[in-house]
Amino acid sequence: MAKTNINFLKYKYFSYGLSSVIILAGIIFFFVLGGFNLGVDFTGGTIIHLKLEDGYLMDDVREVLEPFGLSDAALQRAGGAGDISGGSEVVIKVPSLDESTRNAIIDAFMERYGIKEADVLRMDNVGSVIGGELSREAVLSLIIATAGIIAYIAIRFEFRFALSGVVALLHDAVIMLAFFTIFQIEMSSSFIAAILSIVGYSLNNTIVIYDRIRENLKFKRKRSINDLVNDSLNETLNRTLYTSATTLFVLISLFLAFNYFIGGMDLKAFSLALLIGVISGAYSSLFIAGALWVSWRKKDAKEEKYVG
Repeated sequence: MAKTNINFLKYKYFSYGLSSVIILAGIIFFFVLGGFNLGVDFTGGTIIHLKLEDGYLMDDVREVLEPFGLSDAALQRAGGAGDISGGSEVVIKVPSLDESTRNAIIDAFMERYGIKEADVLRMDNVGSVIGGELSREAVLSLIIATAGIIAYIAIRFEFRFALSGVVALLHDAVIMLAFFTIFQIEMSSSFIAAILSIVGYSLNNTIVIYDRIRENLKFKRKRSINDLVNDSLNETLNRTLYTSATTLFVLISLFLAFNYFIGGMDLKAFSLALLIGVISGAYSSLFIAGALWVSWRKKDAKEEKYVG
C-alpha cells in the first residue's frame, strides 16, 4: 500500500473555521429556540410515547389532551423516518402527573385511536428533584473525567499534550451539543452516557497519535515540527480510518435498527449521538489535536529552533 502523505496542518485554519461555524450555529439556535431540548430525566415531569396512526394530526392530539388541561403540552412527532416529516408516533411531555391522570390520558387515546397497551411505548414520571440531581451528577461526571484525562496525558506525555487533547475532546462534546441543539433532539440521561463514551473513544485515537509524535521526536533529525507531526498523522491514518469505519458500520446498523424496527427515542438519540461523536472524534484527532499542540509548542521560545 502506498504511503499517504497528506499535509494535515495545511488545513488547520479551515478545520478551526468549520468547527467554529458549527459551534456558533449551535449557540445561535440555543438562544433562538430557548435552550436544549431536555428530557424529563433532567427537567422532571411526565413523558408519554404512543404509537397512533400514520398521518395523525397534532391538533387531534391536543384535542384529546384538552379535557386534562394539557392542550399546550410539548408534542413531538416520531416513528421511523417520520421523525422530521411524518410518522405514526407521538411523544407528549407535560408537568408531572399522578398515576390516575396518566391512566385516564391513555384511556382517552385508546378510545380516540383504538390503540392497545402494546402501543404505549413509554410512560415515565420523573420528579424535579431527581432531575436536578441527575443534571448535577452529569456535570460532575464530565468534570471528573476531564480532570482525569488531563492528569493521565500530562504524566504520560507532557502538559501541552494534555491541554491539546482535552480541547479536542471538549470540541467533540460541544459539536454533539450543537447538533442536538440545532435539530432540537431530546437530551436524556443516555446522552450523557454517549458523551462519556465518545470522550473515551476519541481519547484513544488522540493518544495513539500523540504516542507516535513522541516516538518521532526522538528521531526528528532535521525535520521541522510541522513535518514531524504530519508524518505522525500519516503513519497512524490507516489505523484511525479503519477503527472509525468499523465503529461507524456498527453504529449505523444500530441507528437504523432503533429508528425503523426497535423504536424508542432514547435509543435513537443515543445511537445518533455516538454517530456524530465518532465522526467528530476522528476529525478532531487528525485535524485539531496535533495542530493545537504544534501551535502551543511554537510559542515556547526554547523550542523555536526546532520548528519550521
